[in-house]
Amino acid sequence: MPNIRVERRLAAILAADIVAYSRLIEKDEARTLTAIRAIRSEVLNPLIADHKGRVVKLMGDGAIVEFGSVVDAVTCAVAVQEAVTTHQREVPTDGRILFRIGINVGDVVVDDSDLLGDGVNIASRLEALAEPGAFASPMQRKSIWRARPISPLKIRANAR
Repeated sequence: MPNIRVERRLAAILAADIVAYSRLIEKDEARTLTAIRAIRSEVLNPLIADHKGRVVKLMGDGAIVEFGSVVDAVTCAVAVQEAVTTHQREVPTDGRILFRIGINVGDVVVDDSDLLGDGVNIASRLEALAEPGAFASPMQRKSIWRARPISPLKIRANAR
């Protein structure tokens, strides 16, 4: 069996998903789809571009976005949540579109224009843990997984 090399790279991945998408579609499909298109064109696309992101994949209720920097991914997530809140201010509470966002920095496999692998999978799992209108990342894992702090590590330098 030939050994196939794949292209890998380190990336900051933002996974976003609309909270209660099915309920919103069931309640008023036309209004929900119109609102999603407006948010995508007026809020998401400009903010992603401003923060040097690349939309990898769009789903009906979500997106996967790649950033070269975790700082850009986090500042974009904050800006998106603030802008979507402002955009939806006049909408009744039960009809508002809210996002959950997960951010992870990890190794990804490049498959044409798509990205695969643990870096993307972990971002998607973190998104599911985020509160509506917020984001989750591994840097927040103490509050998400209630992990105990790790003691500082002692690293020896190589003797020359």
